[in-house]
Amino acid sequence: MTPTPEHPPSAAVTVPCPTCGQPSLFAPANRYRPFCSARCKQIDLGAWAAEDFRVPSAAPPDDAEYGDPKRMP
Repeated sequence: MTPTPEHPPSAAVTVPCPTCGQPSLFAPANRYRPFCSARCKQIDLGAWAAEDFRVPSAAPPDDAEYGDPKRMP
């Protein structure tokens, strides 16, 4: 996009790295964006693989019989 008064040239945008919190360049020049480095990206990937990121949900009742269609009414 050509810079105009309505759309000035974009300045370098930094965001906090999701892993370490350090400033990280959010631009195509940073191949690890939004992370600051390959190390932080790998740490995050490891957390996903270890299932550290979960959506909280209510636990089923202890007496509920989930998963076995033969025991469902």
